[in-house]
Amino acid sequence: MAAGPGDPVRRPAAGARFFCTVGRGLEPFLLREVRARLEASEVEYILGKVFFTTCSDLNMLKKLKSAERLFLLIKKQFPFNVPSVSKGKLFSEVQRLINDDPESWLNVISIWKNLLELNAKKENLSQRDANPQKIKLGKNDTITGKKLKTEQMQEMEENRECQLEKQIEETLEQGDSLTKREKFQEEEFQNDAAKAVDTHKENNLTFRVSCRCSGAIAKIFTAQEIGRIVGIALMKQFGWKADLRNPNLEIFIHLSDIYSVVGIPVFRVPLASRAYIRTTGLRSTIAWAMASVAEIKDVYYVGADVSTSQLLGASDNLKAAGLKDKIELLKVSVIELPLPSESVDVIISDIPFGKKFKLGKDIRSILQELERVLRVGGTVVLLLSEAHHRCLKDGEGRSIPLNSKGGHTDELGVAKCLIPEEKTGIAKTVSPSLEASNQECLDKMPPFGSLVPMECYKVSLGKTDAFIYKYKKSHSSGL
Repeated sequence: MAAGPGDPVRRPAAGARFFCTVGRGLEPFLLREVRARLEASEVEYILGKVFFTTCSDLNMLKKLKSAERLFLLIKKQFPFNVPSVSKGKLFSEVQRLINDDPESWLNVISIWKNLLELNAKKENLSQRDANPQKIKLGKNDTITGKKLKTEQMQEMEENRECQLEKQIEETLEQGDSLTKREKFQEEEFQNDAAKAVDTHKENNLTFRVSCRCSGAIAKIFTAQEIGRIVGIALMKQFGWKADLRNPNLEIFIHLSDIYSVVGIPVFRVPLASRAYIRTTGLRSTIAWAMASVAEIKDVYYVGADVSTSQLLGASDNLKAAGLKDKIELLKVSVIELPLPSESVDVIISDIPFGKKFKLGKDIRSILQELERVLRVGGTVVLLLSEAHHRCLKDGEGRSIPLNSKGGHTDELGVAKCLIPEEKTGIAKTVSPSLEASNQECLDKMPPFGSLVPMECYKVSLGKTDAFIYKYKKSHSSGL
């Protein structure tokens, strides 16, 4: 159960079970990140989701950069066997997500409340640390007031007496309005108090259900129908009230041909929504993945683009992030960089592609210029479209032999795949097909001059796919 008002806020000794949604192809990045940043255990993944256990608080969880959204896990299990059951039977199976194990729901609700309470206490402490400054200012104001001349103090006293007489005369006339104002303030206070109490009483919770359906079950039930079934079951089981506009709690359900997952969103705003991004561009999770592959240290940063509007947008973002003095922006073409040969340690580039930018063979001109300015041993990380990828893979590169290991020095190795605990009790390990696919792409990509491909990740940009490639410069290119 949740901690009482006087009880210390506690986190489970063994940690809480979470999962994150993640862009397709970014699962390896999130697997590494939750292990390194959160010291997570029991890390496993399925396509588009990573599951893990951690004792980290909300402040640490907010720092995840490769995830889209974060959820507390209530239940995960094998998919419903849709073809073999009737619609009525399937209706009952969906209800069993709630009715079979209500205690697990209450346990997760308790963890959710504890996390929120712990975060609220930390925020209160930080505000309390800021209060002494306000107290000092108040004391200074008092000292200043005491230094007023005697004549001014007497004049103020006379004015106060006059005002008091007027107030006595007007009290009866204003009595009704004062009563209304006090009642309104009291009602507002009671509403706030009721909301606070709601976080401690399970049967007073308000909720809404967000549902996604794909595969066979989506042909029988719509997401709205599943949400209605689950909502009715929750009201009957726990006495909660549905509130679609401003609920205390949101329940997320995803039913597919691969799995059934139920959880609670920890934050209303997605983790991928960075507060400092004023002008949107490349998705934040993709940008972070590219930066992590590049393994950037503390260096001097230069940003370049040929478009004035893109540079203005970048400038706005740097200002919002407090980094405007640390990164220099240049309006230059990527094929004519005003930099000396072999003067740059790391290059990260989102190569333009789409209907507006059809580079074709110009992709090689770009790589030649990047190769020229990169020092020996330096790193280039590129985001390539499928067309760019084909061009470099099939083109006549000035190649050198690829090393026997394909350049992979930081393998993910064996990862855990989703095996529902409630049905097996153990987590089975498998060689993920995702990594095999990435390795295959890497093996087929020849070197480009002195640039040797080291890592490859196929990622989703929504409507299209792309490739993150990491190159190392093996020797002087002589350009």
